[in-house]
Amino acid sequence: MTGAPDGGCAPTPRAGLAERQAELVAALVAGGEPPAGFAPGPLAATRTALLRKRAGEVARHWPLLAAGLGAGWPTTFADWAARRPTAGSLRDGWDLARALHDRRALPPAAAEELAVREARLRYDGRRAPRPRRVPAVGRAGGAVAVQIAGRVRLLRPAPRPVVAPTVGGDGVRDAAGSELWISD
Repeated sequence: MTGAPDGGCAPTPRAGLAERQAELVAALVAGGEPPAGFAPGPLAATRTALLRKRAGEVARHWPLLAAGLGAGWPTTFADWAARRPTAGSLRDGWDLARALHDRRALPPAAAEELAVREARLRYDGRRAPRPRRVPAVGRAGGAVAVQIAGRVRLLRPAPRPVVAPTVGGDGVRDAAGSELWISD
């Protein structure tokens, strides 16, 4: 029989261990305070490694989002995810893409990826995504995708920033960026 002599419940060593484990997990994956007795340096290194691993898993589900952010992907993801426990790679990427869209910082290819996902699946930010059964339209960052009869098509790609062609030396750059040399 467990319990205090007066009939109340005394904390068991297992309960104390479970609380300390929960504190450690919160510190590692949800931005919680480091639990007493843990060195901050190794804890921070472990947290960084877990965020890097999580970013890689999200990038596998959202390749255009990760590619669109380029070298800034790990930092952008880590800044966003630092105080959020994971909801799974697909949902983490979806939530980040929506957050970037709201800040108007979503790259065009990622906007297309988000529009296609929005047309294919229903996701409210709380429950797991579910397939849509009726025709649906997804929009993000100027991209428009439509799902009809289970097939998703990108109707309008996201607008790309216009980069003015440059002229260098004797060459003239065409629209694709190739240099054309004019000889006299």
